[in-house]
Amino acid sequence: MTSGAVTESHDDQPERRRYASGRQYELRRGDAFAVVTELAAGLRWYSRAGVQLTESYADTEIPPGGAGITLAPWANRVEDGVWQLNGKKQQLDITEVSKNNASHGLLRNSSYALVAESEFSVTLEAPVFPQHGYPFLVRHRVEYSLAEDLGLVVRQTLINDSQADAPFVLGAHPYLRLGEVPSEELTLTVRAATRLVADERLIPRSSEPVSGDTDLRQGRRVGDLDIDVSMTDLEFDGGIARHTLAAGDGRSVSLWQDAGCAFAHVFVSTKYPGRAKAVAIEPMTGPANAFNSGHGLRWLASNDAFTMTWGISASLDSGS
Repeated sequence: MTSGAVTESHDDQPERRRYASGRQYELRRGDAFAVVTELAAGLRWYSRAGVQLTESYADTEIPPGGAGITLAPWANRVEDGVWQLNGKKQQLDITEVSKNNASHGLLRNSSYALVAESEFSVTLEAPVFPQHGYPFLVRHRVEYSLAEDLGLVVRQTLINDSQADAPFVLGAHPYLRLGEVPSEELTLTVRAATRLVADERLIPRSSEPVSGDTDLRQGRRVGDLDIDVSMTDLEFDGGIARHTLAAGDGRSVSLWQDAGCAFAHVFVSTKYPGRAKAVAIEPMTGPANAFNSGHGLRWLASNDAFTMTWGISASLDSGS
C-alpha cells in the first residue's frame, strides 16, 4: 500500500475520526470499494479486487493536486478571474496566484451535504451562493454509485435556482493508477483528434490536430510524456469516450465519459506525493477559459438542471 493509502478497516463509527477532507463515505459492492469525501464531493479511493485504481492521500491531507475533486460552476481556469456578463465586468477571486487565474470553480474547498446514502451509492450536494464574479444561485449534486456492469459511475448535476440563465462548465479531477505498477511504465491511450494550444498560463489560445506527445490515439508510454493539455473531438462509441492506462500484462484501467463531456484534460504530473509520475484524466463539459471564449460554455435556464456522467472501469485479468 502507498503512504497515503486508505484501508477498508475504518472505525465502526468513522464520524469520531477527524479527516482533513471531512466525512468519509465508504461504498462496497462485490470486490469494489470506494471512498468519497465531504470535501469537494471528491473521490479519495477506488479499488477492485484489492487493486488500487486511483491515486489517494493521507487522512491528514487535503487532495494533492486536486486529486479526485469535482468542479463547478467551472472547470479548469478563468483568465485573470475576469469575464463579461451582459457587458458588465465580473471579477472572480484569484485562486491560482502563480498564474493569476481563477481555478477549478467555487466549491473546491466546500463541504457537501449528504442527500442520500446506501451500501452501493452516495449523493452529496453543495450550493453556490450569488457572489462577486458569479451572481447566480446554483446547486451542484454529485452521485457516486458502484454498478455491477459499469464499475464506478459518477453523475454530476447542476441545478439553477436563479431567476436568470447561469453559465457553467462541469468537470472532475481524478488521477488513475493500476495497483503498484509505476505509472511511468503504463501506456496511455486517449482517442482525441484535436488539442487546445495554451499559453504559459494554461489558457487556450487556439486549437490544432494532435501530434507528437499529444497524439495519444495509438497509446504512448507515460514515462515519455510531459503534458498538461485539453483535448476534444473525442472518439465516442455508443455515446461513450474511453481513455485507458494499460500495463504490459494486459491489465488496464479506464476513465469513460458521456457525450455531454466533449473535452478531456490530460495532465502527467511529476509532483504527486510519493509517485514519480501521476496521470490525471479530467472529464469536462468545456475547456479552460470557456467563460471568455464561449468554447464549450453552456447556459442553464432558471429552474433547469444539467447532468454529466463519467466513470472508471477496469480489466484486471492478467495475460500472463
